[in-house]
Amino acid sequence: MYPIKLKPILKQHIWGGEALLEIKKGQRLRVDKTKTYGESWDVSGIDGNISVITNGFFKGNNLKEAIEVYMGEIVGDSVFERYGLEFPLLLKTLHCKDKTSVQVHPDDNLAAERHGSCGKTEMWYILDAEPQALLYIGFKNPQITREEYIDAVAKGSVAEIIEPVQVKAGDAFIIPSGTVHAISGGVTLVEIQQPVDLTYRIFDWNRLDTEGKSRELHTAYAVDAIDFDSTVKSCRREYSVQTNCAVEIASCDYFTCNILKVEGATERNFADLDSFVLYYCTEGSVTLKTDSGSETLKAGEVVLIPAETNEVAIEGTATLLEYYIN
Repeated sequence: MYPIKLKPILKQHIWGGEALLEIKKGQRLRVDKTKTYGESWDVSGIDGNISVITNGFFKGNNLKEAIEVYMGEIVGDSVFERYGLEFPLLLKTLHCKDKTSVQVHPDDNLAAERHGSCGKTEMWYILDAEPQALLYIGFKNPQITREEYIDAVAKGSVAEIIEPVQVKAGDAFIIPSGTVHAISGGVTLVEIQQPVDLTYRIFDWNRLDTEGKSRELHTAYAVDAIDFDSTVKSCRREYSVQTNCAVEIASCDYFTCNILKVEGATERNFADLDSFVLYYCTEGSVTLKTDSGSETLKAGEVVLIPAETNEVAIEGTATLLEYYIN
């Protein structure tokens, strides 16, 4: 039960670019440099996209195979009881060279009814943002009605009713299911989310794909999924970084995210936490040591600390995002 590393899975998107190849360049990925990559699935248990372990005893096995044998020792007894063999989070790195579609995700109840799956609540931490880069979260008019929204969809004027917010590195937002959202070009971020690839596309900026076709919209599905009360203000998370001390950015039913700025050495004790821990390194480099082994973690890399690990010693200089199930 040593610190586990996993191989990222790169995903092509019409709005992607080349930046992910630079972020993940030290991880020996086979890529087609003529393609535009928008997402790196850094930790995934989704069927067809299950992360493969790249180090130690488990090397070559995928995450589901390891959980099948070691169960709660890897994910935590209560987590295994709740989720079984399905890894309960999807951790991604996104780079947007162009805008993503305007979209919304259903909540657990609607997703179960329609798709037999969980819903999708997610959280964004901004790694980098070009000047004037934006997120779009919720609506400009907090009193917008369902009928006014439907009218905007019919007129193709959705871009005029969604709320833009300028962002910079270090900004953080939790995006509950039901929140209308999009990301502009020039934004690179880390996303933690429920383990499902389920999106209702509302508006795609009238663009065409590589074959000259418009991408499918899901307007009828989307209208019943939207939470019209979700706003930028309710989604933004404020926090203050403290050296060698984990600070909570966000916590919900599905995950907790802390930020940990390491300078020199610090320790984390998880004896009272019945969950795995994911570390995403946003900048710098550290070594994570447990009783069973150690691993170096560099910017753009992720490590999974199994649930049976009680203490982790961290040495170096870096900023880490720390995720677990509370």
